[in-house]
Amino acid sequence: MNMSREKMVDVAFVLLRVVAGLLFLQHGGQKIFGWFGSGMSIGALPTLIAIAGLLETIGGLLIVVGAFVRPVAFILSGEMAVAYFMAHFAKGFWPIQNGGEAAALFAFIFLFLAAQGAGKWSIDDWMKNRKMGVQQV
Repeated sequence: MNMSREKMVDVAFVLLRVVAGLLFLQHGGQKIFGWFGSGMSIGALPTLIAIAGLLETIGGLLIVVGAFVRPVAFILSGEMAVAYFMAHFAKGFWPIQNGGEAAALFAFIFLFLAAQGAGKWSIDDWMKNRKMGVQQV
C-alpha cells in the first residue's frame, strides 16, 4: 500500500488524539466511577479531585471524538500543569523523581492539541466542512 506522507501524518495525529483522550478518560473514570479497582467514587472525593475527575472524564471523551478540541485541550493542559505542581513537584524537580511523567506528558500533548486543533476525522473538522459547505450555497 502506497500511503502519502501527508496521509500518514493525518493517521498518526488522529491516533495521538484518540489514544491520549482514551488514557485521560480512564483517569477520570477511575476518580468518578471507581473504574479499574480504584475504590473511589464521586461521593467520597474531595471537591478538587471530583472536579479533576469530571474534567478528565468529559474532556477525555471530547478529545477522543474531536469536539471543541482547542478550548478543551487548553483547559486540560492547565489542569495537568496544576496537578503536576500541586501533587508532584514537592517530591523532586524532575518528573522521573516525583512520579509526574504522565501529568507532564498530558500537559504538553494537550498544549499541542490546543495549538493544532482536532485535525481530520473529528467532529470539529466535520463541523468546519459543513459550515464551509453552507456558506458556499
